[in-house]
Amino acid sequence: MPAILAAMSDLQSSHEATRTSDAAPTLIAGTGATTALLVVLFGSFMDLLDATIVTVAAPAIAEDLGASDAQIQWTIAAYVLALGAGLITGGRLGDQFGRKRLFMIGLTGFMVTSMLCALAVDSGMLIGMRAAQGLAAGIMVPQVFGIIRASFAPGERARAFGAYGAVQGLAAVAGPLLGGLLVDADLFGLGWRAIFWVNVPVSILALIIGTKVLPESRSASTARLDLPGALLAASGILLLLLPIIQTETWGWTWASFGVLAAGIVVLAMFLAYERRLAGRGNEPVFDPALLRIRAFATGLAASVLFFGGIGSFFLCLSVYLQNGTGRTALGTGLVILPYAIGSIITSGLGVTLAARAGRALLITGSLTIAASQLVLWAVVKDGNDPGYWLLALALFIGGLGLGLAAPILVNVVLAGIPGRNAGAAGGVLSTVNQIGAAVGIAVLGTIFFTAVTESATGAPVLPDYSHALSIVLVVSAALYVITALVMLALPRAAAAHTG
Repeated sequence: MPAILAAMSDLQSSHEATRTSDAAPTLIAGTGATTALLVVLFGSFMDLLDATIVTVAAPAIAEDLGASDAQIQWTIAAYVLALGAGLITGGRLGDQFGRKRLFMIGLTGFMVTSMLCALAVDSGMLIGMRAAQGLAAGIMVPQVFGIIRASFAPGERARAFGAYGAVQGLAAVAGPLLGGLLVDADLFGLGWRAIFWVNVPVSILALIIGTKVLPESRSASTARLDLPGALLAASGILLLLLPIIQTETWGWTWASFGVLAAGIVVLAMFLAYERRLAGRGNEPVFDPALLRIRAFATGLAASVLFFGGIGSFFLCLSVYLQNGTGRTALGTGLVILPYAIGSIITSGLGVTLAARAGRALLITGSLTIAASQLVLWAVVKDGNDPGYWLLALALFIGGLGLGLAAPILVNVVLAGIPGRNAGAAGGVLSTVNQIGAAVGIAVLGTIFFTAVTESATGAPVLPDYSHALSIVLVVSAALYVITALVMLALPRAAAAHTG
């Protein structure tokens, strides 16, 4: 869940690092700036909310649509993967064609795809619309930072970025609670569909106000878009994830290994294409020369490992709490709430100390998350419902660790990268955070659902879900210990924040 929140914070850093001169920007201040800020923050809030809210609603979606375990994984992973695929390209589209225009297009797309998600008649349609929703968010979200940076007067800009940080925290708290409340309330008999319908009326209001108050801005740069590169990267990653998520349905046959091999081939083609594009002096989505920078190569590995464990953990936990212990969706949201509170408490401390002790904070945060997973393993492994407070304590500890590490990871990595490469590296790292989350959902989610299936005799009961979650927790704890070891090779301190 919080992987998206942290990655959006990272995207702010990378977007600031790629600053180019704006073509005659129109600065706004006062009441106009406040209204414009509310509009763009709404777009960011709804994206962050939809990244978390579906996790709590997943069991209800599976029951209503008859979705398989793999289809539930795709419902979450498709959004994350599509969002990651669209971030860099979306930012460049806004720089070139106008940030207000692209924000409005992205918000409109987000609203329409939310409607189509709510109207989904089967899991296939829902997965497809979730991917489309992620692409719309990938167009919309980068414009938030672009509009604030280019159009707000200096005095308003710091306040605007501070408000954005507050919105992140609010979305972290509101996502699981609102998701549980809407599912349990069953408004107008909509059930889980209400989590998507709620986006529509507020989006319409934001579009009406945004048309009047948002200023237009664009970059003076005319760099060509690397759409083929973005498509090759997304296709290669999708081919890698397919056989992993579909393990229960496909098994590991020659066809599965063939799809996996095809993904590797497509990614090799992507690297070759990007190398040629960079050699001709163009701006690729990913410059392979960055891999020769030790801090960047290490940062890629750390990002994939760190964010790979977050989204998958909350999916498995939500299924365990609802299908295993019998909690309602709202009860599940209340259990998850301490994690969000913990991350909010330490995130400010992490950002404050990052310039002096960034690497130490990353390692401490990763080891704290590992400890929280082991505490949670201790309270669920016996197959009984441990009760609210034991679960809440373990999750609160994990949130403290996340708040220390997630908001500063990209800035620590950027400290080891030459200034001329910082923008490109920051954008790629922010995208990789999303890819790591999708990979984690594929791998750890498959481990969880396979363990439930293998241990069940007839309908799964609490011990089966406890067994499956225990396996995931041990694997996840080991993952974060490895992540901490990888982080030892990162720079000692974070790059200076330029917001």
